[in-house]
Amino acid sequence: MTRAHNFSAGPAVLPLEVLKEAQQEFLDFAGSGSSVIELSHRGPEYVEVDRQAQERLKRILGLGEDFEILFLQGGASHQFMMVPFNFLGTSQTADYINTGTWSKKAIKEAKLFGRVNVAYSSEELNFSRVPESSELKLTPEAEYVHFTSNNTIFGTQFRKEPETNGVPLVCDASSDFLSRPLDVSRYGLIYAGAQKNAGPAGLTIVIVRKDFLAKGKKEGIPTILNYNTHVGTMFNTPPVFGVYMFNKVLAWIEANGGLAAMEARNAAKAKLLYDEIDADDFYMGTTEAASRSHMNVTFRLKDESLTKTFLAEAESRNLKGLKGHRSVGGFRASIYNACEPESVEALTAFMKEFRR
Repeated sequence: MTRAHNFSAGPAVLPLEVLKEAQQEFLDFAGSGSSVIELSHRGPEYVEVDRQAQERLKRILGLGEDFEILFLQGGASHQFMMVPFNFLGTSQTADYINTGTWSKKAIKEAKLFGRVNVAYSSEELNFSRVPESSELKLTPEAEYVHFTSNNTIFGTQFRKEPETNGVPLVCDASSDFLSRPLDVSRYGLIYAGAQKNAGPAGLTIVIVRKDFLAKGKKEGIPTILNYNTHVGTMFNTPPVFGVYMFNKVLAWIEANGGLAAMEARNAAKAKLLYDEIDADDFYMGTTEAASRSHMNVTFRLKDESLTKTFLAEAESRNLKGLKGHRSVGGFRASIYNACEPESVEALTAFMKEFRR
């Protein structure tokens, strides 16, 4: 078997070491004689996995005892609804920064529960940039400011947290989670679907600050949709395989230098690709340079009649998952943490050859 150069936007590439470890343990986990997916989530083997994952995540992000970690299901789309259900009432306002498709979906859900102020939108620019903090039109009494840290479809990313004058940030970090250090003191809540940068599909990680959680609604929320229900408990069966794999990905990140090392690794891969895109006008980037993502590199051909040929020839060279999102076309190379530099080098070599 030959491993592909996998540029899929999600579910996405995982570290090969992690996959091999899971393969070796799959039939007999921790001497139990059973697979991890066959064991009770309340048994000692899985409880230890859950504990390790929480402790590793706290170390990697530098989380203090003022944060709770929840392992939920439903993906970011579920959190689009769950956040305002818990923290936004009909007489309250939340600020939302609209930088792409997923931001728009979050805004749509929030409007069901309270007032939404769109503090900035780049929709008229085809979501080709993220804002400077000075461009945000914020509400002083907002309950929170919601932003999508990385936009998978359009290829933009916030290089740092937006300034909110002390209002807690709520972040959909699904596609750049654990790719760089965060100033966690700025956040009330962070949520991320694991399937892009942290594990397989099925697990959603939620990190919520205790004082922010305390401000949420106390009643009128279905039990399973109340964040408080899940604090310190396993209210329902967690996505055990997702947490198991997430724990191994966290161990891989620690062994490879932590978030600072991931940030440097991803920046170097992104530079290789953007340098090739910018070499002349044969390829064209789709976002403003200052807003370019280090996770999802989007580009087109000047002669778009060659798009299908490019994709077919890339596929024949084992370069997979490069087709742009159906809503925008073009190409997208997703180069998450586990995407090896050698894969990016193979892609840029092909781009040079295709140009020639």
